[in-house]
Amino acid sequence: MAIVPLAPIGSPRDQVCDERTFREYRETLAEREAVLAERRAKVHQGWGPKYLARLHERGKLSARERLAMLIDPGTEAFEVGTFVNWGLSFGERGLESPGAGVVTAFAQVEGRWCMVIANDNTVASGSWWPKTPEKIERAQTMALRLRIPTVYLVDCSGLFLPEQSRSFPGATGAGHIFKMNALLSAHGVPQVAGVFGDCIAGGGYMPIISDRVYMTEQAYMVIAGAALIKGAKSQKITSLDIGGPEVHVHQSGCADVRVPNDEVAIECIRRELAKLPSSGADFHRHGRGSVEPFHQARELAGLIPPDHREVYDATEVLARLCDQSLFWELMPETGEEMITGVGRIGGLYAGFIINRQGLVGDPERRDRKRPAAILYRGGIAKISAFSRACNADGIPIIWLQDISGFDVGAEAEAQGLLGYGSSLIYTNSTNEVPMFTVLLRKASGAGYYAMSGLPYDPIVQLSTTISRLSVMEGRTLAIATYNTKLDDDFEIVTSDPDERAEIEAGMSAVAARIEADMDPFVAGRQMDTDEIVRLDELRPWLAALVEMAYQNTGSRRIKNPRIWSLHDLAVISSGPR
Repeated sequence: MAIVPLAPIGSPRDQVCDERTFREYRETLAEREAVLAERRAKVHQGWGPKYLARLHERGKLSARERLAMLIDPGTEAFEVGTFVNWGLSFGERGLESPGAGVVTAFAQVEGRWCMVIANDNTVASGSWWPKTPEKIERAQTMALRLRIPTVYLVDCSGLFLPEQSRSFPGATGAGHIFKMNALLSAHGVPQVAGVFGDCIAGGGYMPIISDRVYMTEQAYMVIAGAALIKGAKSQKITSLDIGGPEVHVHQSGCADVRVPNDEVAIECIRRELAKLPSSGADFHRHGRGSVEPFHQARELAGLIPPDHREVYDATEVLARLCDQSLFWELMPETGEEMITGVGRIGGLYAGFIINRQGLVGDPERRDRKRPAAILYRGGIAKISAFSRACNADGIPIIWLQDISGFDVGAEAEAQGLLGYGSSLIYTNSTNEVPMFTVLLRKASGAGYYAMSGLPYDPIVQLSTTISRLSVMEGRTLAIATYNTKLDDDFEIVTSDPDERAEIEAGMSAVAARIEADMDPFVAGRQMDTDEIVRLDELRPWLAALVEMAYQNTGSRRIKNPRIWSLHDLAVISSGPR
C-alpha cells in the first residue's frame, strides 16, 4: 500500500517572528482589513435602509435576507464578486450599483454546496447594470465547473436602460446568461428558481430553463411589462395580469408552483434541493474529519509582511492552512524556488503550489544564491509535472501566488524558459481537475499567468488586501518609460533644473498611477479577481472550495490515495536508493 507520508511542518509563531514585527504586521494589515469590512458593509446595504423599508412594506425580503433564510443554520455564505463596479457611477444622475446589483454566493443548503444568484432588489429593482451579466455568468461558470446546484432568486426589472449599450450586446452581454442556463442544463447541473417580483425581459428569461420554478403572488415574468404594452398596444393591463402566477403556473406552464410569499418560496426551494444526491465529500475523506492546523491560521496576519519587498517562510503559510499542519512535500530537491506537495484541508486532500521567498540555491553554480519568488527552469518543470500528476489523480490544486515573474536574460533564454513555460501553460490550460488560485501578495508579469492566474481559468481566484496584480511595479515602469532620460544607474542625466523637475514629476506620476491600478479593489471592480478576503478567512474559504470539488460524484476521476501518480513521481524524483 502506498502511504501518503504527511509530516509536520511549521514552527511556533515566536520562533518564526519576533513580537514587535508580528505586532507591526498585524496592525498594518488590520488597517487594510478594516477598509475591507467597511466597503463590504456598504455593498451589503445596497441603496440603503430607505429602499429596504419599501420592500418590507410590500411584504418582501431583500436578496441577502432571502439568502440568509435559504442557507443551512449555523453556516455562512461565501460571496464572490462583492466589489464588481466598486466606486463607479452610471447614468446622468451618477447612480452607483453596489455589487453590480446582484448577489452571487456559494452556500450550503440541506448539506449541499450550491451557487446562489440573487438580484439585489434594493438597487433599481434588481436591474442589470454594466458588468451584471458578466458577474452572473462567472457565477454560473463556477457552478458548471464544480457541478453544484444553482439557485436563482429572481427579482429583476431588466436592463438598466440608460447604460444598455454596456450590458446588452457583446459576447458576454445579458443574452449569454441564458446560454449558460442551457449549458448547465445540458451538463445535468440542477437549477432551481424562485421568482419573487418584477421579472422583465431578460429577468423573465433567466428562470425559465430551471428544473423547478416557484412564483410568489407578487411575482410576474414578462417579455415586456405593462408600461411598454400600454405604449405599444394602448392596452391598460397590469404586469401581474400579463405574466403573474395565474398565467404562468396555470396556463403557460412556464412555472411549476404558486406560493403565497417569499418565506414559503424559500422553504420550498430548500425542500427541493434536499431531494438531490448528498455530497460525496465524506466518502473521499476516508474516515478523516477536519482538524484545525497545529499552528493557528489566524497567525497568518502577523507572519506575511504587508510590504511585498520583505520576505517570509512560505512553509509557515502552509502550516497554517493544512489540517494538523501536516504536509507531504514532493520534489524538494528540484526547483527550490517552488514548494509543491499535498495536504488535507477540511479532511480532504488537495495539492498546494506556493512561491518560496528570500534567497535559494542556484543549481548551475553551487556557490551562488539567487532570489526566489521568480520562476527558473527547475521550478517551472517541477510545478508542471506536479500539476499534471494532480490532474491524473483527481486532486484539486490550490495555487498560492507571491511571484515577481519569470527569470530573464541570456542564460534564461539559453535554457529554454520559453519552452518550459509553454509546457506549463499547456498543462494548466488542459487540466480538468478543479484549480483555485490565491494572490497572497504580488502577482506579476507572466508569472501570474503561469501560476494559474485568472486568464488560465481557475474556478475561483481570491485576492487579499495586500495583493498587487500587475505586469511590473510602478517604479520599474517609470524607469522604462523615461529610460532615454536616465543613465545606467537610473539617475536623471540632464543638468537643466526645469527639465529635471519635469522628468521627476513625470516618473512620480507614472509610478503613482501604476500603484493605484494594483489596488485589489480595482481588480475586484473590473472582475480581474473574484473576491477579496482577509488572511484569516483563507482557510475557511479553501476548505469550502475543496469540499465543493469533491461533492459531486461521477463527474470526474478521483483516484484513491493508494494508486496516485504522485507516488510514482516521488520515487522517480528521489533518484536511486
